[in-house]
Amino acid sequence: MPSLWMLFASFAFAAMGAGVKLASEFYTTSELLFYRGLFGFVALFAIVRFQGGTFTTPFKKEHLVRSAVGVTSLWLWFFAIGKLPLATAMTLNYMAPIWMAAGLFLAGWWSKTSTVEWPLVLAVGASFFGVTLVLQPAVETNQWLGGLAGIASSVISAVAYMQVRKLGQMGEPEYRVVFYFSLTTAVAGLVGVLAGDGASSGLPFHGHTPGGALLLVGIGAAALMAQMAMTRAYRVGKVLVVANLQYTGIVFSSLWGLALWGDRFGWHVWLGIGVILASGIAATFYNTRKTAKGAALEKTDPIASEL
Repeated sequence: MPSLWMLFASFAFAAMGAGVKLASEFYTTSELLFYRGLFGFVALFAIVRFQGGTFTTPFKKEHLVRSAVGVTSLWLWFFAIGKLPLATAMTLNYMAPIWMAAGLFLAGWWSKTSTVEWPLVLAVGASFFGVTLVLQPAVETNQWLGGLAGIASSVISAVAYMQVRKLGQMGEPEYRVVFYFSLTTAVAGLVGVLAGDGASSGLPFHGHTPGGALLLVGIGAAALMAQMAMTRAYRVGKVLVVANLQYTGIVFSSLWGLALWGDRFGWHVWLGIGVILASGIAATFYNTRKTAKGAALEKTDPIASEL
C-alpha cells in the first residue's frame, strides 16, 4: 500500500505540472504562483482550524528562510515548465537529491570527516552528463533560459529541503511548514503581479475563463492530494523504497507530455533521463544512509519540501 500511495503522489505531482504548463498560456508565472499558494493557504487554514491546531511558531526566522528559498525555487520551476517539454522540466527538478548528496560529500570532504565515496562521485558526475543530453533539444531550439531555470530550481530546492529537515529536527510540525510556505508563495506571487508580471491590459490579473479557472483549481487540488499521499507513503512505508518511487514522476510527466502536446524525444534525451534517474536513485540511497536510519525523512514531512 505505501508504494501505491507514492505512485499516486507522483502521478498527481506530474498532473500538477501538466496543469501549470497548460495554465501558463493564460496566466503569468507570478499569477500561477499566487493562485497555487492561495489554494494551499486556504485549504490548510481550514483543515488545521477544524482539527484545533495552532499556527503560532517560535521559529519565525527559520520559516522565513525556508519559505523564501522554496518560493524562489517554485517560481523558477513554474517558469521552466512553461518553457520546456514537461518531462524535461520534471527531470531537472528531480535532480535535487543529487545536489544534496553532492553538498553532503563536499561538507565531509572539507571537514575531513568522511572518505571519498567514489560511487557517489560517479553518480553526481553522470547526472551532469545526463543533463547535457536532456537539454540538447532545448539549446537547439533556443530554450536554454528555461533549462537554466530548471537547473537553478533543483539546486535551490535542495537547499529548501535542508531547511525543512532543520525545522523538523527542531520539533516544528509539518503542517506549519507547509502553511507558511503556502502563505509566502501567495504573497510573493501577488508582489510579482503588482510589480508588473501580470496582465498587460492595465489590470494586475488576467481575467478568468472557465477553462483557466478549472486549471487553477486542478493545480491546487492535485498538489494538495499529492502532498497528502506522499505524507502517507513516508509514514507507513520504508523510506528508501518510497523515496525512489518518487522518480516515477518522470515517467508520468512523459506520458502527460505525449498525450497533451505530442512530445517525442530522440534516443539521446531518453538516455539522459535514464542517467539522471539512476543517479538520483543512487543519491537518494546515499542521503538516506547518511541520515541516521532515515530519521530526518521519517520525522519530517517530505511534502513540506515540495520545493
